[in-house]
Amino acid sequence: MSRPALTVLTEEETMFRDAIRSFVRDRIGPRVSAMDEAAQVDADLIPALHEMGLMGIEIPEEYGGAGSSIFNAIQAIEAIAEVDPSISVLVDVQNTLVNNALVRWANEEQKQRYLPKMATEWVGSYALSEPASGSDAFALRTRAEKKGDNWVINGSKMWITNGGESSLFIVFANTDFSKGYRGITAFIVERGFEGFTVGKKEDKLGIRASSTTELIFEDCVVPEANVLGEIGKGYKISIETLNEGRIGIGAQMLGLAQGAFDYAMRYILERKQFGQTIASFQGVQFQYARLAMDIEAARLMVYNAARLKDAGLPFIKEAAMAKLFASEVAERTASMCIELCGGVGFTKEYPVEKFYRDAKIGKIYEGTSNMQLQTIAKLLARIYG
Repeated sequence: MSRPALTVLTEEETMFRDAIRSFVRDRIGPRVSAMDEAAQVDADLIPALHEMGLMGIEIPEEYGGAGSSIFNAIQAIEAIAEVDPSISVLVDVQNTLVNNALVRWANEEQKQRYLPKMATEWVGSYALSEPASGSDAFALRTRAEKKGDNWVINGSKMWITNGGESSLFIVFANTDFSKGYRGITAFIVERGFEGFTVGKKEDKLGIRASSTTELIFEDCVVPEANVLGEIGKGYKISIETLNEGRIGIGAQMLGLAQGAFDYAMRYILERKQFGQTIASFQGVQFQYARLAMDIEAARLMVYNAARLKDAGLPFIKEAAMAKLFASEVAERTASMCIELCGGVGFTKEYPVEKFYRDAKIGKIYEGTSNMQLQTIAKLLARIYG
């Protein structure tokens, strides 16, 4: 379906976006329903995502990545979410959280060891949340103790995206509780490390093909060489990485809204009632015109945040706004698209109800809507204070 591009893209960016959309339509589209029902990613897709270069977009070319920008990363996330938000978040977490943290904070030896694998074969997870530590991330209780040349981690993590598929986990643990959040340290944990287990997989409302798991650490042995950044600087790594991650979630929600809208528009332009198409009724026209406006506004906010990040300019407020607004637009759009499609929209035979289920998580993960509002308010107070 051809759509007007109101947001200016370069020729290279347009070609990249179109290539991703073609890949998504041909390789992901036919599998979406089965993956949702099975609550599992089709294993054949992961090598395909690597072959397309979608799992290492911002990884420098010297380490086997594309050496591209966050703007291209969020274009990929958006395009995939137009068809399946579950695969979109797999690519999102890989790029904006895991790879981002490694590129920025890993030492040269770590980059040489891990980045080529992330670009070509491995999936990664970002392990911050715990059973009693969600929005209050720094209340985490997972501990790491130094023993000889290793660190030994004990504790558990919850709600970890990609947990079922990942080979590498960026894990946050406290090395000195007397220092509070300043004791938090980031570690690179491989799936096969002694004492590490991927636990229960959650049975979720939406993005069901995206695995969300528990991680269990029982005297997990992590080499000293796998400390990411400095001891006690994990809080800084987590905050700064999540700031970029929120742009990715904004892109996921943007793509979701666009995908639901595209399907609903095709339907109401064909479906007739009372001798005319549903789309020709003025009341319906007002509804889909407003949805289109909201989607374009979300796109401008998400793209702006990504452009600021690529330019090395302050972007935290804009990222929070983009994530907050895009998640609201996604839920509102998906809900209205079900109504536009009527009974068909409410059935699992058609994709709109899945977009609606998938949309709900946008207001929750990588910072709830209230946390985004708090971030925005704090930054505004600094500007006007």
